[in-house]
Amino acid sequence: MIEYLCFDVFADKEVFTMGRYCEVCKKGVMSGNNVSHSNRKTRRSWAPNVQRVSVVVNGTAKKMCVCTRCLRSQKVQRAV
Repeated sequence: MIEYLCFDVFADKEVFTMGRYCEVCKKGVMSGNNVSHSNRKTRRSWAPNVQRVSVVVNGTAKKMCVCTRCLRSQKVQRAV
């Protein structure tokens, strides 16, 4: 019988999230169509403007992926 490892191997390390995802407002990549003049449609995607910044969370500095809309509207406090 084969025993499989648990997935909590990274419990003590920082978990990295995908790049085009805001950790504050949960904004992610959207998809849709490019529509040409002749009305042909091809798939495309729109990604939010996500920056990896140092943010104050519970009194400590933490690096997070935050969209520029959340930075501009001051939903997070940047660490200095």
